[in-house]
Amino acid sequence: MEHIVEERPPYDPELVALLEAAFAELVGRYGAEGRSRVKVGARYFVVLDGGRHAVGCGALQTFGPGSEHPGDAELKRMYVAPQARGRGFARAVLAALEKAARAAGHPALRLSTGHRQPEAIALYESSGYARTDPWGKYVNEPSTYCYAKVLEDEIRLVLQ
Repeated sequence: MEHIVEERPPYDPELVALLEAAFAELVGRYGAEGRSRVKVGARYFVVLDGGRHAVGCGALQTFGPGSEHPGDAELKRMYVAPQARGRGFARAVLAALEKAARAAGHPALRLSTGHRQPEAIALYESSGYARTDPWGKYVNEPSTYCYAKVLEDEIRLVLQ
């Protein structure tokens, strides 16, 4: 079954509810360190269950000039509601985020995840993301794992 993924504004009620649930789950896994609710200036996407209700989300945020990875995009706010897990919704959101990043001309997509999120680690590694050295605020966070996937090689392969 192909899942429908839509871009939504950051104030969309279904998106806001998913982000609140994601933050609550992070607090459950990491305690106070999971409380960060820093708003990101990003493009948000949701995946729909049968075309009716948003059951998962993710976002793309561009690394700005002067950052360690200018031009790349960072994957943020990946989450699927517990009742919808195991049905391909996370892969659908990830594929849509990669497509949007490619369309925007980002050479790579980067992300961070925590050591207490084995399902996220498995998703990213099985989707072609490779572990990288930590960057920015993650440099001194040994419980945070950073990953990247080069997108320009995929574009080049399609064109050849």
